[in-house]
Amino acid sequence: MSAGAESTHVSSLGKGDSLHQQVLASFPLCDITEEDLTQNPQFCKLLATLTQHVDQHGLTVPLKTELEKAEQKLQSQRRHWLRSESLNKGLQEMIQDHCVRKHHATVPPDQNMFYETMEKCLLVAQCITQLDPSSTTNQDQPSVLGLNPQQMMELMPSEKNVQRMKQGLPKELEKHLKKKCLSLLSYYQPEWENESEGLKNSKLSHLSAQLDKDKKKAESLKETSRENTVLLQRQTQLYLSELIKCIQLLQSLILDHRLRIQTDLDRKKLDYFEGKCELVLQKIKTEMVEIQLDTYTVDSISAHKKIREKLESDLKTCQVEKHSVELKLASFEILGKNFEALAEEYCRLRQEIEMNNWALKEFTQCSNK
Repeated sequence: MSAGAESTHVSSLGKGDSLHQQVLASFPLCDITEEDLTQNPQFCKLLATLTQHVDQHGLTVPLKTELEKAEQKLQSQRRHWLRSESLNKGLQEMIQDHCVRKHHATVPPDQNMFYETMEKCLLVAQCITQLDPSSTTNQDQPSVLGLNPQQMMELMPSEKNVQRMKQGLPKELEKHLKKKCLSLLSYYQPEWENESEGLKNSKLSHLSAQLDKDKKKAESLKETSRENTVLLQRQTQLYLSELIKCIQLLQSLILDHRLRIQTDLDRKKLDYFEGKCELVLQKIKTEMVEIQLDTYTVDSISAHKKIREKLESDLKTCQVEKHSVELKLASFEILGKNFEALAEEYCRLRQEIEMNNWALKEFTQCSNK
């Protein structure tokens, strides 16, 4: 195919999402997703081109034709084998039913002869089949127990009995097959078990078509189930991929949130420790102030003591001076104008003594506090 024809075919399929959906529908067995096709556009075009050469199972048109012919031939051979096998099984069942009836009731001699002849014919046919299973058997191959088909044919019943058995076999076989069909009908549709014989026969005429219809329906449901399984697997893969993306996004959000919260938490911790440090420093300052006050108090007491001693000393000196002045006043009372000067000196000394007494009193009160 030329490049132009390929591009024309690809463009006819569609573009974008429609092309992806068509490619996925054309190759349901391929484990690919729409994301794979989006990431690999050339591969998507290649698959779109292959859709006109292969079917959904990957078979080319000539190979599919040959496969269909081989399947038809196989089906024909299978039908032939199933027909022969079904007939053989039916005859075996008829013989077994006859043996059961013979043990529970008396059977007419002609029926005994019929089933004995049929049983012998079946045994001889089986032995011949074992001795010569197909036309491709090598003639030089050693036979079982040294026997050959001609020797087994000698064990066949008389020709008269065989002919009589062949004449009655279709009727007996029809009765047996009809009985089996009625049993199958009763199993398939139990509600028809008590119906009349005519209705059962009418239903039997449609049983094959109904079974074929149900078989096709079951195959269709099986195919739908298989397609749904493939679709479910594809959707599961998409879901898991989206889930992984969501988990990664969630982890990123959690990490960002944790970092932001960690910053706020660190800031709050820093504020807490700063406040605690300030409280500790304030406590230390308070203790230092108390220590300084204690030291100041001790120093003040010592200073007050010294001041008191000085004031007491000054008081004693003033009292001595007062006494001296009083003596002088007493001795100089008789003086005239000079007495006023002595009186002023006396007043001055008296005021000084009062001041010293007041200071001593205040100091004493402060010391007691």
